[in-house]
Amino acid sequence: MYRDTRHVLERRAERQVSLPEILQALESGFHERRKDEFKEEWQAWNYAIRGWTVDRRELRIVVSFDEEGFLLLITSVDLGGGA
Repeated sequence: MYRDTRHVLERRAERQVSLPEILQALESGFHERRKDEFKEEWQAWNYAIRGWTVDRRELRIVVSFDEEGFLLLITSVDLGGGA
C-alpha cells in the first residue's frame, strides 16, 4: 500500500510523470543507496529508487515509510534531461 504526499503530486504535475510511470519505475528499479537521506524534521529515512517506465523513461523515485508502514511517495525526478 502506498500514499501520495503533496510534494509528489506537485512534482508529478510539474514534471509530467504519471502514477503508472512511478509504479513501473519502482517495480523495475533498483535501490540507489548513495542518494538515501535521513530527514531530521521527520525523523525518517528517504530512499531513492532508480527505474524505467514501459517507454524507457528513466526516473528516480524517492520514498519513505510512515508509522503505519505505508510506502510514502515523496518525489519523482526525470533523469532523462526533462524538467
